[in-house]
Amino acid sequence: MPGSGKSMFSSIARNMGIPVYVMGDVIREEARRRGLEPTPANLNMIARLLREEYGPAVVAERIAEKLREDPSPVVLIDGVRSLVEVEVFEKLGRVVIVAVHASPRTRFERLRRRGRPGDPQTWEEFRQRDLTELGFGLGSVIALADYMLVNEGPATEFKEKARMLLAGLVADGS
Repeated sequence: MPGSGKSMFSSIARNMGIPVYVMGDVIREEARRRGLEPTPANLNMIARLLREEYGPAVVAERIAEKLREDPSPVVLIDGVRSLVEVEVFEKLGRVVIVAVHASPRTRFERLRRRGRPGDPQTWEEFRQRDLTELGFGLGSVIALADYMLVNEGPATEFKEKARMLLAGLVADGS
């Protein structure tokens, strides 16, 4: 969910030499291809249009094309939002789902502090964004995660837990 710490988790993976593929990058690339600014409204529209035009797994399928060329034994895919997308990746090999969780109040405060364009400014905007994410099927992915990293405390604590988990997955060849 937005503000949970997924980007921090991805950054840690990158620093450990794990290739990271970001699902949202596919949407941003498509916006550029169509000559649109990557505003939150445009990105939401592109995500919806892509899924309407090519099916619910289109973003995962585009990432999968890149993964077929990547010889790395372990990669991280940031931003999987539905079980349909998970199924695309399962066709390529073993999938381990790591959910990064923080409470709604914690995530709301983080999003307000970070101040990215498009981040919700009110509790109502935040709740609506959560409902949109859940509408894609994200709740099912979280519910079926192999690992759940809770990110409520200091960043140093989360970073250590993330490094330990990632190191274990790399050692396991997951």
